[in-house]
Amino acid sequence: MAFEKTDTFEKVVDIVSQKLNVDKDAVIKSTSFEELGADSLDMVEIVMKLEEQFGIEINDEDAEKLSNLQEVVTYIHGLRKK
Repeated sequence: MAFEKTDTFEKVVDIVSQKLNVDKDAVIKSTSFEELGADSLDMVEIVMKLEEQFGIEINDEDAEKLSNLQEVVTYIHGLRKK
C-alpha cells in the first residue's frame, strides 16, 4: 500500500496541533516543535501518538533528532514505505 507524503503531513499536523493546542495554520513544515511551545513531555506524547496513528515504532535516539514537521514527515514516510 502506497502512502502519500501529503497524507502523512496532514495527519502529523492534526496530532501536533491537537497536542500543543495550536492552530493548524501555525503548523508548517519548517516550524520547529520548540517554536510551537513543545517541551520534552509534549514530544514524548507526540511521538507516542505518531506511533499509534501510523503503526510504527520511533526509537528514542531518532525521536530526539526530530526537531520540525518536515523531519517527522520524512522519517515516518521512510518507515511506512518499508
